[in-house]
Formats: sequence, structure tokens, C-alpha cells
Amino acid sequence: MVFMGLIPLLLIGLVVWVVLESTRRRDDHPAGVSGVYHPQEPAPLATATPSSARALVDERYARGEIGRDEYLQRREDLG
Repeated sequence: MVFMGLIPLLLIGLVVWVVLESTRRRDDHPAGVSGVYHPQEPAPLATATPSSARALVDERYARGEIGRDEYLQRREDLG
């Protein structure tokens, strides 16, 4: 009788463990391998021209990845 009460708890624990384990394994892969987007890992850049570099800085500022001061400094550095 006591064991019948433990079976549902063991099943719930097993489901939670499987979900956590699959999440951990998925996050261990580099971006692109698992199909999961990792915003902290920037995409590799091709050879950048000044206009494309400026566009990239504009995009990063628009997404909120860099602050105003850094944005203005990078724009000034790019010319």
C-alpha cells in the first residue's frame, strides 16, 4: 500500500529529470548545432566594410545590446 503512493512520485520525478537533462544537453551544443538561438554568441562576421560596420553598430544599438555612449563612440571610430 505504501509503495503504491510512491509510484506516482517516482514517475513525476522521472519526467522532471528527463526534461531537465534534455534542456541541459541542448544548451551544451554550440549555436546552430541544436537549432537553438543563443543571443550571447554573436554570429561570425564576414569581412566588414565601413558602411556594413556602421549598419551593424546601428542594429546592435537598436536591439539594446550596446548603450548610447558606446554607440556614439563606435560611430565616431568608424568615421
